[in-house]
Amino acid sequence: MFETARYEASRRVRGTAILTVALSLYVAFIVWYFTVLEGVDYDQMLESMPPAMMDAFGIETMATIEGFLGSQIYNFVWLLGLGLYFAYAGGGLISKDIERERMDLLISFPVSRSRLLVEKVASLLLPLVALNVVIGVVTYVLVVAIGETIDPMHLALAHLLSIPYLLVCVAIGVVFSVVVDRAAIAERAAVGVVFVLFLVESVVGGANDFEWIQYVSPTHYYEPTPILIDGSYELADSGILLVLFVALLLVGQFLFRRRDI
Repeated sequence: MFETARYEASRRVRGTAILTVALSLYVAFIVWYFTVLEGVDYDQMLESMPPAMMDAFGIETMATIEGFLGSQIYNFVWLLGLGLYFAYAGGGLISKDIERERMDLLISFPVSRSRLLVEKVASLLLPLVALNVVIGVVTYVLVVAIGETIDPMHLALAHLLSIPYLLVCVAIGVVFSVVVDRAAIAERAAVGVVFVLFLVESVVGGANDFEWIQYVSPTHYYEPTPILIDGSYELADSGILLVLFVALLLVGQFLFRRRDI
């Protein structure tokens, strides 16, 4: 059982390792940079920034290590960067095999299309879990190494609660992957949608006349900075993201079963 998931996951080991190392180096740079900026008047600096930019990158304060990490890593890399990465990965799950004419062979095996799709999605749990675990540990160790303190529970929650959000990004890619034959188109479309949804929530949703539109974006339901600073979060938001992930995955399964390959 789960042969497809194991095989697909094994093909992602190298890429996951490279991405993990790259992000660890970026985290090390940001933590070091926080020590360089010691003594900077953050309040004056933030007053000169446009409110839309502060909302987009979740900037509440940069005077504490939690606020600095939230704005420089979690709202930039985790929310946007990894959101785009997993949308891109989801966009190629099925469309790549169709484009390379491998799908005929895969669906000839005694496994349903729905299960095949689920196992391919499950293979993305390797980078998703590995990145959250390794980067979480690296971040905590580096923060302690420079003499700062950060609540390990808040840091763990910031990573744990990112999983439903990243799964939604994967599912957005999956929907495009099962309806588009060319992988490049599916991947770019998924990336474009996630990026537009990020802008919708952070920029357009901040306007009073369009405040309602922020609720259509998955980024509205995951805010890492408040979690890091004081551990505040809404468990219902994670529930909404999980429901959305399941709904999009079911849509993907339905479309995949009906399409002619």
